[in-house]
Amino acid sequence: MVSCGRLKDKFYYDSPKLIRFQSIGCVCVKWLIYVVIAICVCYTLIAHKRYQEKEEVTSSVRTSVKGVAHAVSRIWDTAEYAIPVQSKDSFFVITNVIQTDDQLQGNCPEAPFAKAICSTDESCEKGSADIHGNGVQTGRCVWYNATLKTCEITAWCPVQMEEHPPEPAVLRGSEDFTVLIKNNVHFPKFNYTVQNISPNFNSSCTFNKITSPLCPIFRLGDILQEAKENFSEVAVKGGIIAIEIKWDCDLDSWSYYCIPEYGFRRLDGKTRSQYPGFSFRFARYYKLPNGTEQRTLFKVYGIRFDILVFGTGGKFDSVELFTFIGSTITYFGLAFTAIEICFNLYSCSRCCKIAFCDNIIRKKYETVLEPKKVMLVSYVDEPHVILIKEPLKTSLQYAEGSIFENHPVKFSDPCSFFTNESNENCDAGESQLSWLMQSTRSPECPRWCCCGQCNLMLKSHEQLCCRRTDGPCITTTYWFKKLVLSRGTLNKALLYEDPFLELTGDNTNSQLRHAAYKQYIHWRFGSFELEDRTVIPSCCRGVIRSTYPTADGNYTGFKIE
Repeated sequence: MVSCGRLKDKFYYDSPKLIRFQSIGCVCVKWLIYVVIAICVCYTLIAHKRYQEKEEVTSSVRTSVKGVAHAVSRIWDTAEYAIPVQSKDSFFVITNVIQTDDQLQGNCPEAPFAKAICSTDESCEKGSADIHGNGVQTGRCVWYNATLKTCEITAWCPVQMEEHPPEPAVLRGSEDFTVLIKNNVHFPKFNYTVQNISPNFNSSCTFNKITSPLCPIFRLGDILQEAKENFSEVAVKGGIIAIEIKWDCDLDSWSYYCIPEYGFRRLDGKTRSQYPGFSFRFARYYKLPNGTEQRTLFKVYGIRFDILVFGTGGKFDSVELFTFIGSTITYFGLAFTAIEICFNLYSCSRCCKIAFCDNIIRKKYETVLEPKKVMLVSYVDEPHVILIKEPLKTSLQYAEGSIFENHPVKFSDPCSFFTNESNENCDAGESQLSWLMQSTRSPECPRWCCCGQCNLMLKSHEQLCCRRTDGPCITTTYWFKKLVLSRGTLNKALLYEDPFLELTGDNTNSQLRHAAYKQYIHWRFGSFELEDRTVIPSCCRGVIRSTYPTADGNYTGFKIE
């Protein structure tokens, strides 16, 4: 049975409850947020092409360096200054060089550095090799020059003498060298290939960001200038420069766009602490007529150019479009969230209270509390039902509470209790509202009573009057007698619930008394659902009990018995 009940619950649809009220301010805020969100969504959809399916670019790069320089009494062409590098999509151009000619294997003094400087042979360990040295020590301490001794080594002699690169750079003329970059990109998902060299390519052009932004031939000096670097300074110790090629391709036929954008920046650090520069050594070997091997050692400084290709290609896709639209629809809920936040901030504030906002908050939020911890009271001279939390610190009459309004109206239409015959009496009764059975205030009336008809109660939760201020008691009104005390009305209410109810016998007064309590609750609180939390005033309860008493005169409780 339990599983069957849970199965039935699956076929019920839950819908949130909303309230509607007229407010120009809230409507303006809502539509303002709607417009802002719509503009942002449309901008993102069009400017960022969120309706397209995207794919990362697949790239291949080829380079060709051109130029000739005259330095160190020789001509340097492409074969000498453009050295292949091991890294992908890079090329290296020599800008400075330290050359050591005619090196032969033999014994010679080590270059002077801290661990190589000596004074006696004991300072040199035979067979040891320092990572900063040029060879293996022989164990002898020899003169390096007229004033300095260093350990003798077995190495390619003579060792390299210069430790610092020459300034200005030897190949400073390489600033005018040019490089042709050929870049092919492919988008496998869209089966589309494009390259940075157009069919009407002019081989005499040179890249310029303004006049020739698509030319694939670059002057090295211009590359460093675009990277905000001085070529003469970088050429001394070398450096690493990035050539960035960005492809942002729109492959839709109605808005086709697919051309590269070039950018340049330096990758190695500029400051001394960041160890800028780029250098390495290599040698060229020769055979002398006597068969001895000889070499020329080069320590070269230069600029390594790394070509970085990135980008995406996009093409219209209906799935991407609907996914984006679906994800952005939720943003329109921000309008309601913003307004709700304003109402919540207002409800937390204790100043500048506005009746309109208070009413909206009461209508919108319903507090569900345990019946045993709250009491609901209604005063004839106040328009709202009051919620009071237990425990009480004073008489219920003086207890402070909050407005509790879960129903559209506080009071029910009195005429709904009668038939057409009694409706005539209802209309007649309305003309007799001025008729009040004013009674004098009882000398034994307690201090908390404002109507003069309440009985003395010892417990604080029983000390409740029908009024907040002094005035006539509600029990003296025509409608109290007609709606609450009238036997005919109570009989109809009981028979309405149970048509076969026997209204004769010893239990009749008890049934009529409880029906009178319910009639009062429906009249003054607007709903039968609140009867387990409502407190009927002492004066009203006394009149009801005196009209429909028990046989032994004993009653239970102060709420519904």
